[in-house]
Amino acid sequence: MPQQASAAEGSADREVLLKVEGLTKHFPIKKGILQRQVGAVKAVDGIDFEVRKGETLGVVGESGCGKSTMGRVITRLQDPTGGQITFEGRDITRLSTGQMRPLRRDIQMIFQDPYGSLNPRHTIGSIVSAPFRLQGVEPEGGVKKEVQRLLELVGLSPEHYNRYPHEFSGGQRQRIGIARALALKPKLVVADEPVSALDVSIQAQVVNLMDDLQQELGLTYVIIAHDLSVVRHVSDRIAVMYLGKIVELADRTSLYERPMHPYTKALMSAVPVPDPKRRGAKSERILLRGDVPSPIAPPSGCRFHTRCWKATEICKTTEPQLVELTPGQRVACHHPENFADQAPQDTVLLSAAKKASELVPDAVAGGGPVEKEPAATDKAAASEEAAASEEAAASEEAAASGKAEASAAGGAASAEKTGPGAKVSTEKAAPAAEDAAEAPAAGTGAGADAPSGEPEAAAEETGRQAEAGDQESAEAESGESAEAESQESTDK
Repeated sequence: MPQQASAAEGSADREVLLKVEGLTKHFPIKKGILQRQVGAVKAVDGIDFEVRKGETLGVVGESGCGKSTMGRVITRLQDPTGGQITFEGRDITRLSTGQMRPLRRDIQMIFQDPYGSLNPRHTIGSIVSAPFRLQGVEPEGGVKKEVQRLLELVGLSPEHYNRYPHEFSGGQRQRIGIARALALKPKLVVADEPVSALDVSIQAQVVNLMDDLQQELGLTYVIIAHDLSVVRHVSDRIAVMYLGKIVELADRTSLYERPMHPYTKALMSAVPVPDPKRRGAKSERILLRGDVPSPIAPPSGCRFHTRCWKATEICKTTEPQLVELTPGQRVACHHPENFADQAPQDTVLLSAAKKASELVPDAVAGGGPVEKEPAATDKAAASEEAAASEEAAASEEAAASGKAEASAAGGAASAEKTGPGAKVSTEKAAPAAEDAAEAPAAGTGAGADAPSGEPEAAAEETGRQAEAGDQESAEAESGESAEAESQESTDK
């Protein structure tokens, strides 16, 4: 790691080995009997970068963003649609197959699939010696001795010369592919996800092998991968691609410590941290909404605005340019992270950005006024709804209590008319009326929808009880008068 850091510091002074300007690669879509072109898949749509001698450039991004296509185009395995590729000061963009043949010694590629990149009918000796045979090179000591030396260089036994690919594991096959790529001592090696198909322990062995070979042979790497941990370990500078475009290009330290593009920050948040002390702790995980748009019809403006939580109108209409905001760090964003806003006057979020902001933690989304607006509007709407519901509940409670008071007053009036017996019945009916008045205020659902009839029923019940009390008091008075008359007659 210290050696890589020193290499990154001195990389700016090195000579540029590969320079790419405005590179595009479109695959035509044809239909009909005449095979007319009706569209194109814009796999690589205008990228600019350069690779210096002895350094490692890492290229990361989601699946389908054009990483592998870019690697095949810069090695001229596929012809570019537009742009310019300069290798050691020579334009190799439009060279034919015959003109590219001498340059194949200097530009080699390690393919992604170690199972599909080796011919199962050829022996390992025949596969690794193919570059010597095609280029007409006769190494010292013979081809067989040189092939055995290469096999030993990549950690295999020289005795594997006469074996076939099916006799090896995935990691061993990838080592064979590396030996074939290094046979002619190339200056530039493009590795298309060299460890993605391997186990984790084998990944470390292959990565360390490539690092050792770079220091021993002075190689220059362009490593394409989607594993950010592997890229951080081996790269000096890193380019982040999204939908055929480079959105951020910076050295390893700056990119991982201060990512400026929102897409880069989302990628960094997805990297797991192997720390037992952080078990159970909340991490700032950014969940991107939706999938990568189709490269047939990419979005207008910034291609990331359909999934970005900071996207505004300028992101939808104007495409950001890859500009160097800090020394050694180039970003294509109107609202970069960890830097001054490039479009501070545009603060109205798009609807897609508001939806995406719901999935972003507060610590990430609360970085500025642009992110805070959706939360403020949501809080205001929630407070208005809460106030409306409280007012409705208060009005219902007031109406219910008014009806209860009216029923209680009616019961008291009837009690005053009928006498003392009715007062007792009114006192018994009062708690029932109060319970009926409290019930609609505390109830919810169906019980809260039908409280209006309960005070009327309580009033009718009060009246009935008052009439019953009147009858009982009248009967009691008539009984007492009859007993008094009978007592007087007996006394006489």
